[in-house]
Amino acid sequence: MAVFPSPNDVMSILVQRVMEDRVPKLLEKLLVKPSLVHPPPMGEGGLLLYLRMLAVGYEKTQELAKDLRSVGCGDLDVEGLTESLFLDHKDMYIEYEQASLRQLYKAKTEELLSESQLSGESTGSIGRSKGASISSSHQQISVTVVTEFVRWNEEAISRCTLFSPQPANLAANVKTVFTCLLDQVSQYTTEGLERARDGLTEAAALRERFVLGTSVSRRVAAAAASAAEAAAAAGESSFRSFMVAVQRCGSSVAIVQQYFANSISRLLLPVDGAHAASCEEMATAMSSAEGAAYKGLQQCIETVMAEVERLLSAEQKATDYKSPDDGIVPDHRPTNACIRVVAYLSRVLEAAFTALEGLRLKRDITEYGDFVRSFNAPTVDEKFESLSIMANVFIVAPESLSSLFIQLREDYKSAKLAAKLSSLWPSS
Repeated sequence: MAVFPSPNDVMSILVQRVMEDRVPKLLEKLLVKPSLVHPPPMGEGGLLLYLRMLAVGYEKTQELAKDLRSVGCGDLDVEGLTESLFLDHKDMYIEYEQASLRQLYKAKTEELLSESQLSGESTGSIGRSKGASISSSHQQISVTVVTEFVRWNEEAISRCTLFSPQPANLAANVKTVFTCLLDQVSQYTTEGLERARDGLTEAAALRERFVLGTSVSRRVAAAAASAAEAAAAAGESSFRSFMVAVQRCGSSVAIVQQYFANSISRLLLPVDGAHAASCEEMATAMSSAEGAAYKGLQQCIETVMAEVERLLSAEQKATDYKSPDDGIVPDHRPTNACIRVVAYLSRVLEAAFTALEGLRLKRDITEYGDFVRSFNAPTVDEKFESLSIMANVFIVAPESLSSLFIQLREDYKSAKLAAKLSSLWPSS
């Protein structure tokens, strides 16, 4: 006679006790739900620590359930019991994910601000005293920082996939998390462009300070001319800094689009309209950065025109275009004023064309894509998204091209290439 006449029933009772008593007590100790109003500080792991513990706890409990199922537990719904253990956590999961991403962003911006202030204290006063780069102490947009935003988002998306097995629910959560990335990149790039604009504004103020009338002594005029040269140097430096900011802003957008194509798009396609809606959100999120870029480019034009006027005023002579009276053959070489203006324009516009030509192409493709989306044809939408990604080659900064092309590999995510290569590419 068997010791247990109904072994399946016995195992079912045993498993049920384990899942309803032992496991909940263990999870209760491990998973303490933090407050969203007063989240734990980043120094103690922040909300991210809770989310990581939740994901590990969920995965390990699922593994335990599978092991118990393989041993045998009758008709007991082990999977259902497992899900019930995490209902309280999963109900508000996406709110914690959003709050964690906001907390990470806040901590990062505070870190960058602190670094910028330390750098400004050590170098800013020396540079400004000689009229050097006014914007040298301003924090530049960094493609490396945007890549870090994407990594946070990628980790959050992996948890969405874990906790949201149903396609519709998964698409909704993925869209919410991806929107957090769009907000972060939009705010970061817009503020970066505004900081770069500050340099142009300060340079313009310097130019105005040294505009003098005609009734001044030679000594005053000479001092003003020297100061005007310094202001011009500051203006040119600010112009270049702004163009770098524009290019890095373009690189940042390219990285986000590449991430969307590689990791987000496929999760949204099962739900009608979700893919197109996210594409529109990307365009909307970048509108504030576009506005800052437009204003800055207007200031760049003013900076260039002011310097051209200054050079012509300083170098152009009334006799430059008069025919000689002594019969000597006229000098057909360009005037000194012309030479200096052309040299100046060659320097500044070289930086401008590199950044702006690609942006104009990108703008056209975006406009075409917006029109095509009105047809509600997902396949066509995908084609235009691919075309837009290809256009990124023309706006991505040279130092970012390598990482952009690596992300095109199919095994980029599975092979964890980002982690392996992050130490190889210099920060920008």
